[in-house]
Amino acid sequence: MPDIPPIETHDIPLVHKIIATAGFVGYIPWASGSFGSLVGLGLAFLPGVAAPGPLVLLVLFFFFLGVRSSKIVAAAIGHQLTRSAALTKEKFQHGGHDVPDPSIVVIDEVVGMWIALMFIPLHSVSAAIAFVAFRFFDIVKPPPARQLERIPNGWGIMVDDVVAGIYANVTTHAALFIIGIVSGTPYGL
Repeated sequence: MPDIPPIETHDIPLVHKIIATAGFVGYIPWASGSFGSLVGLGLAFLPGVAAPGPLVLLVLFFFFLGVRSSKIVAAAIGHQLTRSAALTKEKFQHGGHDVPDPSIVVIDEVVGMWIALMFIPLHSVSAAIAFVAFRFFDIVKPPPARQLERIPNGWGIMVDDVVAGIYANVTTHAALFIIGIVSGTPYGL
């Protein structure tokens, strides 16, 4: 596979670059989605963020902001992927899709990770389970995530990660419940 050319983003307004790339984390040249997810996870550990009220508000606010910014970035640069993203799409998603979803856009991973953590007691075990589950579901994109990512204008970029976040949240709740039963402690704490 040939090297991916440098991503030119000089025509994109700075505010949309910052939002879409989660503070420029999306420019990391490999595994940018995982790094975007780590940003979401790290922000959840800030005092008060993981509480249900603030987290729901952050998800809603950044979801709609993400739709707008990812639409603008995708319109400017198209479907530019890093080598790792292209290989991952080919291996797990059997190629691409019709709607641009450039690798530098990672605000969808931040929001998806927050959804994966919603209504879950935040500690190292729950964070690790939610992170791994979210990355799995974001990469594999089980239905309806793959179908929803085809929605244009930034919506598909964000919505498929919402679905992955919901799957990861349910998986994390189930895993913590099972850990709690095995360990004899409520919810694995």
